[in-house]
Amino acid sequence: MKDIKRLLSFLGPYRKDLLIACAFVFIETSFELFIPALMADLIDNGVVPGDLGYMADKGMQMGLCAILALVTGLMHARFAARAAYGWGARIREAEYRKIQEYAFSDIDKFETSSLVTRLTSDVTVMQNVINGGLRPLVRSPLLLFLGIGLSFSMNAELAVVFIVVTPVLFVILFLILRAVSPMYSKLQRAVDGLNAVVEENVRAIRAVKAFVREEWSEEKFDDANASLRTIGERTNRKAMLNMPSFQLTLYTAIVLIMLLGGSMIIDSRLEVGELTGFLSYAMQTLNSMMMISNVFLLLSRTVASARRISEVLEEESAIKEPEDAVKEMKDGSISFSSVSFRYSSGRGESTLSDISFDIRSGMTVGLVGGTGSGKSTLVQLIPRLYDVDSGSVSVGGVDVRRYDLPTLRQDVSMVLQKNLLFSGSIRENMRWGKKDASDDEIWAALKAAAADGFVRAFPDGLDHDLGQGGVNVSGGQKQRLTIARALLSSPRVLILDDSTSAVDSATERTIHESLKALEGVTKIIIAERISSVRYADMIIVLSDGKVESVGTHEDLMASSRIYQEIYQSQMKGGRNA
Repeated sequence: MKDIKRLLSFLGPYRKDLLIACAFVFIETSFELFIPALMADLIDNGVVPGDLGYMADKGMQMGLCAILALVTGLMHARFAARAAYGWGARIREAEYRKIQEYAFSDIDKFETSSLVTRLTSDVTVMQNVINGGLRPLVRSPLLLFLGIGLSFSMNAELAVVFIVVTPVLFVILFLILRAVSPMYSKLQRAVDGLNAVVEENVRAIRAVKAFVREEWSEEKFDDANASLRTIGERTNRKAMLNMPSFQLTLYTAIVLIMLLGGSMIIDSRLEVGELTGFLSYAMQTLNSMMMISNVFLLLSRTVASARRISEVLEEESAIKEPEDAVKEMKDGSISFSSVSFRYSSGRGESTLSDISFDIRSGMTVGLVGGTGSGKSTLVQLIPRLYDVDSGSVSVGGVDVRRYDLPTLRQDVSMVLQKNLLFSGSIRENMRWGKKDASDDEIWAALKAAAADGFVRAFPDGLDHDLGQGGVNVSGGQKQRLTIARALLSSPRVLILDDSTSAVDSATERTIHESLKALEGVTKIIIAERISSVRYADMIIVLSDGKVESVGTHEDLMASSRIYQEIYQSQMKGGRNA
């Protein structure tokens, strides 16, 4: 329950709406409780004596109570909806903001599909507590205690039935809750699994179609869907035992009341109207117990979702900013000193081990090595996307852990191995590099990335819509756009992680010529092709997470076995090296 209590703090300005909704439920319930008493009075003092005026008067009072109950019920629905959806929006906002603060290592702990479920389905469950649970949560205790109180005041002898029935109902509720509560967590995890399959297959739909694996994709979805269905059926089957068990107890209580009340009428110890009114209170009281059981079932599912949401909110970012953060970078010099690193999911092996080298500001540095040698991991330590396990990484003579993160990541611009563009126009995507970039600045960056030609060929130029993930441009065009976006930020360090693999050699040379013209900017180029780094000021060769050798192209051709093997393999393969 502490997780629910924590999430209730996000009500904020909607707390007032929630309190108003509760007040309207209280008023609505009060009007409903007047009706059985008025009905008993109408029968005993109106119907039995045949007083039509009295019956009309009491009938109007009952109708007024019903209308007022309806109006207050509608007002409750209005304010409850505002509170529920406002609360849900604030929880989602808090989750999303927290995810933005995560380091890469934090994100690695959650699957993307699970985060989506926690932002959507789990929040919807929380909203249902107010939308579907608030009314019975307020009404049920009120109806229960007032109904029992009024029943005892009307006829204490008949009300003894409640003393017998109530413990039975609560024992049934306890047994059902104990069986169902753990299953709600499994149900939400099954939703995670289904979302994971959908996300993976939609994202990889081109590969699925290219390999004609639609049938396999459908089978995988069917398995996840069947798992969710099975768990859902099993959970709801147990939860639904609540209704027949309570109805059996409820109707047993009514039969007992009728038998006992009938004998009392025969003995002239009870009026017919009094029994009718008592039965109304009995129905309200027993129904309130049933509503309480449904609320507890809803709360048990809510607790599971609240725990999952709290896990997102409680996750502490592995990367912390220092209190006296450095907010200015002197230059683009880079130094690795005895750096070791491994991913949190690793089984003890280090991805990088004892890495040491120095790069002067303004140098062009190539980074080569076999697949899995740690090239991408190494450059991700520079903008502090991950923190080192040991050793230190310095930029501009300052340990990256001492920098203000926005400053560090603004001055260290990185074009990731997986090029990512966002839905929207080319102009909107370019302004990720610089929010207030003018069209002239955008065109200059596009020209430097050899992207201005194809952008000008679009009828709408910078307003050309890229589609989701940049589906409306080719792989090579996407790479050039991401390079242009990085150049717009005017960085001190520019990292290109295999970012020209999809462009032809002539275009690649044009891009490298533009990069050479950037004065004072340190360029780190990760590439598979030797031609991409051949003329770099320094080339670092990685092997199994360690620095194998450092030097120029000529130096490495004379001294590095791995570099020679890469060069020879590309020459034999007919690649331009």
